[in-house]
Amino acid sequence: MKSYQQTRKRKKRLLLVINPGSTSTKYALYEEDEVLFEVTLSHSAQELSGFNEITDQFHFRRDLIISDLISRKIDLNRISAVIGRGGLVKPIESGIYEVNDKMLADLRKGLMGQHASNLGGLIAYDIACSLSATKAYIVDPVVVDEMQPIARLSGHPEIERISVFHALNQKAVARIHAEKSGKKYEEMNLIIAHLGGGISVGAHRRGRVIDVNNALNGDGPFSPERSGGLPAGQLVDLCFNGRYTQHHIKSMITGKGGIVAYLGTNDFKKVYEKASKGEEKASLVIEAAVYQISKEIGAMAAVLEGKVDAIILTGGMAYEKDFTKRITLKINFISDVYVYPGEDEIKSLAFNGLLALDGKIKIRTYS
Repeated sequence: MKSYQQTRKRKKRLLLVINPGSTSTKYALYEEDEVLFEVTLSHSAQELSGFNEITDQFHFRRDLIISDLISRKIDLNRISAVIGRGGLVKPIESGIYEVNDKMLADLRKGLMGQHASNLGGLIAYDIACSLSATKAYIVDPVVVDEMQPIARLSGHPEIERISVFHALNQKAVARIHAEKSGKKYEEMNLIIAHLGGGISVGAHRRGRVIDVNNALNGDGPFSPERSGGLPAGQLVDLCFNGRYTQHHIKSMITGKGGIVAYLGTNDFKKVYEKASKGEEKASLVIEAAVYQISKEIGAMAAVLEGKVDAIILTGGMAYEKDFTKRITLKINFISDVYVYPGEDEIKSLAFNGLLALDGKIKIRTYS
């Protein structure tokens, strides 16, 4: 009886969830499975331009989160776990991992590349270490790898295609849609396009992402701040014309490529505002984005041999109804199109963190 009473009187646990994206840092505070609040701290291209590397943004983003928490008079010592979005660690199985020294080292050096999600585990660990008996975790990082062998061939043995995509959001939205459809995710064939600061289009066959573009390093459609796939020969010429360093070229591909390179802004709402005011270049860039995304979805339909139960558009750009309507008109001959704007990543991170604390799912070790 004493144990039962103690259980009843136990204070509800708080979970801090951190999701750094390319143009914002989202965080939320959960009390068990109920969200207390969710915050989006937006970062303009001008704010981020002063940082040479993604990891240089660590203190900037961490301090914004802590300052906001303090302003809300949150008792930080009540936090039982800090869950960060997974970054570009080595390719691993889907699941939840406790942040350890090996992971921290790989996140700091950007083992598989530089991306804002690398900051998720770093910030989570730093905050957790400042609290008593609190641990940090990551869930389904962008390097979750389920690609089929045939999809890894690029055209040259020195360059292998790798799986780098918005695994957490794609998996979460896939499961939500499957549940709404009265089916299991593992029973469906889906094409999911995450449309955000980076764009990834994945072919989901019965619960596994068998092919997906590398949304970080020059593959697939261009996005608000990434170039997507570039003509290889012209890129080689650019690399060796003496005008650019390796760092400059990489920033053209990731960080300063895509829409921001064409229009000087990574804010998609502002792009639409420019187009509405009659700016022809903005209108052309929007139409080109629609064109490239639709082509990538068509390619994934071929991967699934035309057996597609649904096409899902998700991510921040999916809030623009005109944009998703234009894409839908180009691809709805393949299958029905569903729009889930925004991301369900925060909720998915919290859900997995709570399951881990309750011992309902295995906490994996990164090695």
